[in-house]
Amino acid sequence: MRLTDDDREMLGRLKTAESGLIGRTLSWCAVNSGSRNLAGLEATAERLANAFEAVGRVERIALDPPEEVDATGELRRCETGPCLRVAVRPEAPVQVVLTGHYDTVFPAASGFDRVVERQDGALHGPGVADMKGGLSVMLGALEAFERHPLSRLVGWRVLLSPDEEIGSLGSAPELTRIAQGAHVGLTFEPALADGALASSRKGSGNFSVRAVGRAAHAGRDFASGRNAVAAAARIAVALDGLNGAREGVTINVARIDGGGPSNQVPDRAVVRFNVRTPDEDGRTWLEATIPDALAIGEGDGLTVDLHGGFTRPPKPINAAQQQLFDGVREVAGLLDLPLSWKPSGGVCEGNNLFAAGLPNLDTLGVRGGDIHTTDEHAWPDSFLERASLSAVILAKLADGSLDARAIRAAMG
Repeated sequence: MRLTDDDREMLGRLKTAESGLIGRTLSWCAVNSGSRNLAGLEATAERLANAFEAVGRVERIALDPPEEVDATGELRRCETGPCLRVAVRPEAPVQVVLTGHYDTVFPAASGFDRVVERQDGALHGPGVADMKGGLSVMLGALEAFERHPLSRLVGWRVLLSPDEEIGSLGSAPELTRIAQGAHVGLTFEPALADGALASSRKGSGNFSVRAVGRAAHAGRDFASGRNAVAAAARIAVALDGLNGAREGVTINVARIDGGGPSNQVPDRAVVRFNVRTPDEDGRTWLEATIPDALAIGEGDGLTVDLHGGFTRPPKPINAAQQQLFDGVREVAGLLDLPLSWKPSGGVCEGNNLFAAGLPNLDTLGVRGGDIHTTDEHAWPDSFLERASLSAVILAKLADGSLDARAIRAAMG
């Protein structure tokens, strides 16, 4: 594997575009696109659609709103923004899927709403790493690659989603659909804090348990009440107690909603929890064990019901994943970029693509850290670095030195 003159010319074009990679990220980060901020999601989708029109026709895909349990215990539909899809050269012999999300974890009222430069030079702001910086890297790589003479040999499809941070419930069918017939997937989550790529990933599920009791006056009629908050607390303790029972499986009790005036027995409560499992056996164990933990909240006028489910299957290392990483590490070597990978307990769209049969690398975005906190940051020099890496990956898929068909075949 080697860099050709055409590859070097492509990299030179990217170098001249470096400030633009960062600049458009800052403009995207200036618009809040928290997963529940519909107006912000729509405004961000519009900006992204205008930017990605530079490389192909952008299609908007309205998503079916998934059902969820609100803080009062009522079931409701969760509206979200659209997916954006771009497809170029579907007839080409090599097909690549590139995915990313434009929602963030920060609500509109968070006050974390702009990017500033820290004293150490890092860019500090909402979504600058996770993952508006990654979307700019993706677009930069595509813009550069499209002018490569061998680009005609690679067809690619982009999917930008509005709901990754809340489990991709609406966009999951689109992720499965876009993976069909492709050879390799590239996802632009931020690199791990030390610049490594994620290798294996756990699977994840998000659940809500609704406890329903009977309201009553806490003084005059306490005995006839059935306390849903107390039932929720018992359930939370039982779920937490499952930690350590099976290696690698974790249960995080994240929130309890419910209750009201202190002189009223509460009749509604909701327990929200997340599970992680390294393999499908762990999922089977959880599915058999969780109902036993919930049973402690039932009986004597109290009922519980479970909502939600497993949103992302585990993503283990297999022959195809190893072959893809080995090839990309060789590409990185052409750029004098050391590249390592390590397991991650986090989940992302890469889990969905893998479950759909598509080998993929899912941390090709910028280097940074403290994601999902108000200390989120990205390193400016990583924008050009990671865009260059992805552009050369595409070029090596085009010239065959990174064998997309062999990688896909290794999935079995």
